[in-house]
Amino acid sequence: MHRVAVLAVNGVVPFDLSVPIEVFGRARLPGGGAAYDVRVCGPDPDVDAGPVGLRVPHGLDVLAAADTVVVPGVADITAPVPPAVLEALRAASGRLVSVCVGAFTLAAAGVLDGRRATTHWAAAAELARRHPAITVDPDVLYVDEGDVLTSAGAAAGLDLCLHLVRRDHGAAVAGRTARLSVAPLERAGGQAQFVAHEPPAPQGSSLEPLLAWLAENLHRPLTLAEIASRASMSTRSFSRHFRRQTGTTPLRWVNRHRVRRAQQLLEETDHPVERVGELVGLGAPTSFRERFREVVGVSPQAYRRSFRA
Repeated sequence: MHRVAVLAVNGVVPFDLSVPIEVFGRARLPGGGAAYDVRVCGPDPDVDAGPVGLRVPHGLDVLAAADTVVVPGVADITAPVPPAVLEALRAASGRLVSVCVGAFTLAAAGVLDGRRATTHWAAAAELARRHPAITVDPDVLYVDEGDVLTSAGAAAGLDLCLHLVRRDHGAAVAGRTARLSVAPLERAGGQAQFVAHEPPAPQGSSLEPLLAWLAENLHRPLTLAEIASRASMSTRSFSRHFRRQTGTTPLRWVNRHRVRRAQQLLEETDHPVERVGELVGLGAPTSFRERFREVVGVSPQAYRRSFRA
């Protein structure tokens, strides 16, 4: 039987911990037998999970024998990861899976270097800043790199776990598991459609005044040369400096914020879609629709139908 070890450390987010336990625990093979042997493990027998306390039945030795190791997020991503946990993750032979900001734990263990990964959209820039060797994709619900998989915030862990059930046992088993979980087997779009706003630049950042200026001028054409000139830097130096502080390129930042502004207008106004594209500086209707779908994962019309207050 496929063995799943779910890691529980102090500060673990209860929702992140419960999702893999429930999804893998509910999965049943065609004959009715359990598809997974799920065990919760950790460095300590008692875990502080914020509003609740947990008794963890297994130690870290379970990780070595697991076919899948799931790392839930923790409430404080600045808290140091216990060295024993990092060692156990590096030594694990099974596939490694993170839920939400559990990606920070995998990153601290060094297993995400050179890979594409995701995490909660609000923490994506921080993950990219701390670990430049990781290609962070903040727009998707999950990333499957084969032996290492990462999911975005909260409910995206459910999407990833169902994806794994499908990968392991096929669509029929995954479909039944999804129905038992009262969840769709697949969701349209990525986590970008749920982003309320981009996280601000860290307070005191040298880019803070420039980012404020960019946010006020999204409606007009902006070139890399103009933005770099406003920062009194060459385009090459500015691009490096900007990526170091924000985790992305200047033009990608601008276009993402244009789309975020478009999301707000689609939710709060009656402007036609074409007019929304003009107001946020994304040009012709076709170009606007393509850029919006690229960032959000769905069309402007579909977004308005889903999220209009």
